Amino acid sequence: MGAATLVAASSALAADASRSEATPVSAASAPARGTPVLRGRTADSREGNPLALRPLYVEPHGPARSQAVAWKRSRPDDAALIARIAEQPQALWLGDWLRDVRGTAAARVRAARNAGSVPILVAYNIPHRDCGYHSSGGAASASAYRAWIAQLARAIGDAPAAVVLEPDALAGIDCLPKSDRAERIALIRDAVTRLSALPQTAVYIDAGNSSWIPAGRMARRLKAAGIDRARGFALNVSGFEPTARATAFGHAVSRRTGGARFVIDTSRNGVGADGGGEWCNPSGRAIGELPSTSTGDPLLDAYLWVKRPGESDGSCNDGPPAGVWWPEYALGLVQRAGSTA
Repeated sequence: MGAATLVAASSALAADASRSEATPVSAASAPARGTPVLRGRTADSREGNPLALRPLYVEPHGPARSQAVAWKRSRPDDAALIARIAEQPQALWLGDWLRDVRGTAAARVRAARNAGSVPILVAYNIPHRDCGYHSSGGAASASAYRAWIAQLARAIGDAPAAVVLEPDALAGIDCLPKSDRAERIALIRDAVTRLSALPQTAVYIDAGNSSWIPAGRMARRLKAAGIDRARGFALNVSGFEPTARATAFGHAVSRRTGGARFVIDTSRNGVGADGGGEWCNPSGRAIGELPSTSTGDPLLDAYLWVKRPGESDGSCNDGPPAGVWWPEYALGLVQRAGSTA
């Protein structure tokens, strides 16, 4: 299983495109700059939900919005559906395809801060990523990865941010030679330590899903990777597991990790688990719950769209390369979601 890499830059909007920035909170209602509200669990943020203090960032540009503009005259109904994706907060994936991770991340963090919102960032650059499969790549060495994380930390600085750390890295660690597994754990732990030390950053270590790794085994891996220093863990990234099942798995892992909180990627899980274990551009999928911190569950910090709906998982099932925008697939995700989209 592999989380798709963001390999293509988002297209700019046409000049007449409408903009959908996240609604800024007023100066009176927004926490003051520098207020330490998104620390890891080494501080007092274990009580309360740090993501609920500000809106989640909605980017004004992106492939879904550009597609809606492109289809506005020729396919107005489809354009309206695709616009539903553009209106939602989505994560920004950061990895080895970017020449300047610090500049890219800093631009997103700055835009979110100016909008009074919180950006969701995905760090996806662990060495030997995806073990050579569809989303292969990653930093060239352990030292290169540590330097990359340092650049990401500098980009975030004292601004509010949430980081989903290394999708598939712990769940997929068995594909590595034993000699490389300890290094991977150490790199994740170092990244957690570095990012959680930032005054307003919440770190969620990716923990796969219930169909991949049992809760007890995943909890042991999370402990080794420094879950005690993070806000919590992330589930179902780029996956299709139903929210109810993911939530039950989250509780099982949380019980074994001292009450760690978690987030669930609901970007494509609207019609249940994928049949036959297919994870790469499976047919019949739909978007799930919209991104929200109103989950009704004290352990579940948020439903997030970590995977960007409509971006391919890889060159499989007639899809384009990993991370490339696929408009017809995106359209199907919204169509099958019906009134929930």
